[in-house]
Amino acid sequence: MLSVTGAFAYTGGWLSPERLTQDRMMAAFRDANGTHVGFRRNHAKGVCVTGWFESSGQAAAISKAAVFKTGHVPVVGRFALAGGTPFQPDAPNTVRSIALRFLPPGGEEWRTGMNNIPVFPVNSARGFYEQLLAFSPDPATGKPDPAKIKAFLAAHPETARALALIKKRQITSGFADSSFNGLNAFRFVDAAGASLPVRWSVVPVQPVAADAAEQPEAGDENYLFDDLIAQIAQHPRQWRLIVTIGQAGDSTDDATQPWPEGRQQIGAGTVTIDQASSEDSGRCTAINYDPLVLPAGIEPSDDPLLSARSAAYARSFTLRAEEKHEKPPSAVTPEQVQVGGKS
Repeated sequence: MLSVTGAFAYTGGWLSPERLTQDRMMAAFRDANGTHVGFRRNHAKGVCVTGWFESSGQAAAISKAAVFKTGHVPVVGRFALAGGTPFQPDAPNTVRSIALRFLPPGGEEWRTGMNNIPVFPVNSARGFYEQLLAFSPDPATGKPDPAKIKAFLAAHPETARALALIKKRQITSGFADSSFNGLNAFRFVDAAGASLPVRWSVVPVQPVAADAAEQPEAGDENYLFDDLIAQIAQHPRQWRLIVTIGQAGDSTDDATQPWPEGRQQIGAGTVTIDQASSEDSGRCTAINYDPLVLPAGIEPSDDPLLSARSAAYARSFTLRAEEKHEKPPSAVTPEQVQVGGKS
């Protein structure tokens, strides 16, 4: 439950008639996670990666975006764990994420963030804010107040349903064999101007292994990141980009609602990651993975969380830019990871 609470910052901006501002949302993250100067307010623990996307050309029929033309474009990405605590120990149940920035020729780009959960636990910025408050530690006990959690879930039955789906998800051995889902709907627009509702995912090419039952060794607080970094150093890791096409009646404005099984899917291409670097100096450090940075051919849906995400990401980016000279080193340091073994 706590890991889902920090799944990612799908909130912010002037979000409602009640004036749920960016600063109030940042304050809620601070109350939930503490103050960590210079770090992202959510998905604070991460590592930069680079690679490329090889388009299959199959998505070009439904989107005029240059990234889907057959060919090869650079990618700058980031793997991370949910939550605003940059030095949290890695744990199997913590939500994992991948953020990608596609850089096709011509100056346009596409940024997207995906998570290893099937749905998002709330469907509004207000709901996310109230969830943060409900799950924030009580100063007297250091733990969330069960009464507040119970009241929140009673007021948000959509969250209770979403959490039941999230609880059933497959938890794999690490980042490299995780599938990641873009939880919001978007619209693809073709060359003639016709549009279709879509969601997308990346699915690992490498074999999937279930997470081990035993806990990591004492002191192995970065085991998920260390394993990923070592694997990339040995051989590039790959994920297939799968686009799912929605039908009439499929929800496009509620990220807690999954689409039915059996929807048409298109294999848009393959993401290859071949280098990892610390986010203290890596290429992802200065990137705001705003989901509304979209090329012609991809448009936002009517999901209100998209504009909320964009606003929250912008405020988080501004704060950490102001604090960059005070920021301590990140927990994940690829240079210290031994290929073929633990760091």
